[in-house]
Amino acid sequence: MRILPFALKTLYTLELSPSNHVKVNEEEKWSLLKQGIKFIDVTNYFSKPEIPVAIYNYPNETFYDDEVYRISEKINHTVMYEKLAKLTSFYTRYYKSKHGVESAQWLYEELENIVNDVEFIHLNKFEHKGWKQFSMIVRIEGKKNRDNIVVIGSHHDSINLILPSVLGAPGADDNGSGTVTNLEALRLYVEYIKEDGMKNRPDNTIEFHFYSAEEGGLLGSMDVFSRYREENKRVMCMLQQDMTGYVSDEKNEHVGVITDYVSVEFTEFLKLIINKYLSIPYLETKCGYACSDHGSAIRNGYPAGFVIEGEFKNTNHYIHSTMDTIDRLSVGHMGEHSKLVLGSVMETCALGWVLKGVKRQKTKDKRQKTKDKRQKTKDKDKRQKTKDKKNSIYMYKLVLLYIYIYALTTLASWSIFNFHFIYIFTTTSLVTLCKNTPGGDG
Repeated sequence: MRILPFALKTLYTLELSPSNHVKVNEEEKWSLLKQGIKFIDVTNYFSKPEIPVAIYNYPNETFYDDEVYRISEKINHTVMYEKLAKLTSFYTRYYKSKHGVESAQWLYEELENIVNDVEFIHLNKFEHKGWKQFSMIVRIEGKKNRDNIVVIGSHHDSINLILPSVLGAPGADDNGSGTVTNLEALRLYVEYIKEDGMKNRPDNTIEFHFYSAEEGGLLGSMDVFSRYREENKRVMCMLQQDMTGYVSDEKNEHVGVITDYVSVEFTEFLKLIINKYLSIPYLETKCGYACSDHGSAIRNGYPAGFVIEGEFKNTNHYIHSTMDTIDRLSVGHMGEHSKLVLGSVMETCALGWVLKGVKRQKTKDKRQKTKDKRQKTKDKDKRQKTKDKKNSIYMYKLVLLYIYIYALTTLASWSIFNFHFIYIFTTTSLVTLCKNTPGGDG
């Protein structure tokens, strides 16, 4: 682990990749984000490394076409716009600010209005140590397989990277859009459950997560999934919705399916849902390590996927500033993401899950680390062989020297001069050999 220069005050341990960690202060955290460098803040979880990700048998065809189409027709763009306008009216949703707590309380009340009259749907605040803005979890208890959990995630905080504690951060796209996308999908799904005396209650447990402090290094979601890992909870899949409203080219409108640092098997399932239920196509794209809260799920061994508003290079460049405003977004595009959520929930709510195995998410860093270790071992063996060979050569020379000296002392006359000559010659030769012998100190 390396420490960046000028790391004063409180230090945080950041994970830039599974094998690359740095210690920085808070100002340096924001500096990294300004450079486009994402990370997971593992200050409280450094001793808990990434574990292998579970693999499940996701469907390769859809079974709830009529239901999903019928529910999706009820997506209300006007309601979505109103909710997003309210969410962006808070000066900032920075997780350490009083405004961030106020916006979280507003969101909590919105969720209460959706779920408060259903017995098997529970809304809980998830409190965090170190900041006051809380996360929220809506748990729709499964009627048959309540231990099988499907998670739909988004983060509700925002940030202005210039001066997080001072400047405004409306965060319309990042991530008001994803929050409202999931809010609308939850509203419609709960309405569907209530039809005909709650007959549509899911077999599996469905959870909608609204995370705090994603902008601080996935802090909120790391707390949630780390606790799930400690409690041995079984998360079958997790879909993250982050930045769902910006369209860079209306003639080429699409969603972006993230393909790096995700569950490959679950991502293939998401492509199936997009092709079936969305009116726009997808493009594969990459966003790097720890680009959103799905990274916390993956790190804790849970399969996760991420679908963003478009190809990553063409996503909203106004985020993390006062310019991330609602007028730059397409509520219709957000509605397409709501279809994705509804389709994913419907096609997994009654699925009989089979664990196929576990797979560690390999990275170039890990492969390089193994390669370096092997090379280091080879170099060490090679040096030892060379050292042994030199020792043998010097021992051979030493024996020859003793034989040579013995012959001299036998043949030479024993005058004082010759005796001193032999003594000096012998001593000098032995000293030279000792200095040149590996490990010798003279």
